[in-house]
Amino acid sequence: MRAVVYEGPRKVTVRDVPDARIERPTDVLVRVTTTNICGSDLHMYEGRTSFETGRWFGHENMGEVIEVGSGVDKIAVGDHVVLPFNVACGHCKNCERGLTNYCLTAQPVPEWAGAAYGFADMGPWAGGQAELLRVPWGDFNCLRLGEDAEEKSTDYVMLADIFPTGYHATELAGVQPGDQTVVYGAGPVGLMAALSATIKGASKVMVVDRHPDRLRLAESIGAIAIDDSKVDPVEAVLEQTMGLGADNGCECVGYQAHEPSGDEQANLTLNRLVQSVRFTGQIGTVGVFVPQDPGGADDLAKQGQIAFDIGLHWFKGQTMGTGQAPVKKYNRQLRDLIAAGKATPSFIVSHELPLDDAPDAYEHFDSRDDGWTKVVLKPGKAA
Repeated sequence: MRAVVYEGPRKVTVRDVPDARIERPTDVLVRVTTTNICGSDLHMYEGRTSFETGRWFGHENMGEVIEVGSGVDKIAVGDHVVLPFNVACGHCKNCERGLTNYCLTAQPVPEWAGAAYGFADMGPWAGGQAELLRVPWGDFNCLRLGEDAEEKSTDYVMLADIFPTGYHATELAGVQPGDQTVVYGAGPVGLMAALSATIKGASKVMVVDRHPDRLRLAESIGAIAIDDSKVDPVEAVLEQTMGLGADNGCECVGYQAHEPSGDEQANLTLNRLVQSVRFTGQIGTVGVFVPQDPGGADDLAKQGQIAFDIGLHWFKGQTMGTGQAPVKKYNRQLRDLIAAGKATPSFIVSHELPLDDAPDAYEHFDSRDDGWTKVVLKPGKAA
């Protein structure tokens, strides 16, 4: 089969790799029809993680089931399914509590938790930027789709990661109807957080970024765009909230946050959120932060640490939730919103490309070139 293979920092190729196959009775084999390039893939693409050369990316996947193991009861050949990026067993202590983002079985390192397809430090699971994908614990991990699966494929594929992750940010932030919510970052996850806040009935959603194409997308769903290359974003949020600050905020950038000048500053968005959110407000942090980052801009960042404004955070009585999204906690209800026409997350998609175009797409997406807001790869699409 063909797959998008990591060859080293900022270099991927599309080449033949061993076919994915059924390995255990509970496995499901999926012919991948739609798979996305995620902002989290860029951390690995840029060489900022321990992702091994020769492996292939892809944790935002959907497709058609072409084979099932003898122990699979629910999923059948011909089903169209979308796969949570979390690889989860369904029966460990964390999975039983709904915390599939921290599965204890799928992660082979005993001291760690959490696994994902094609992701650094998250188990041996191959990615789905390929023609085929092995799905372990298939009955548990596959979410079946309706007859409109192909028609709305660019909507449903967002259920693999970014739509539930954006929604998770609003859950961690405690967004309620009528709230004023600020989102730092208008990448795909930030835009999904803004969409989720709108779905939840927030009265005002403010989105901070500096890329005009992303800010235009935020405005297209009724959010207030704040360009931090032109204004102080904290002051802009305070002006929008009578000087009190937002009721809650979402961090959707992570450890590679940059100043408008281009200087990397890992603590930038977190500290701005502390300043932007009111007393007793809540912050949801879903942008990726890592335990160590040898490519970090300073000694703290290299150790996975930041100079966090804990004094102001404590003084304001704020709370913060963090971590990856437990996709299964949300994907069924979000699927039904898409099916009913009440959510259209595909509004962020800028490109639908064949798998062979992935190297060029990675380069454009990594450079944040104008108009490259979300790339969808179609392994069956002709070049």
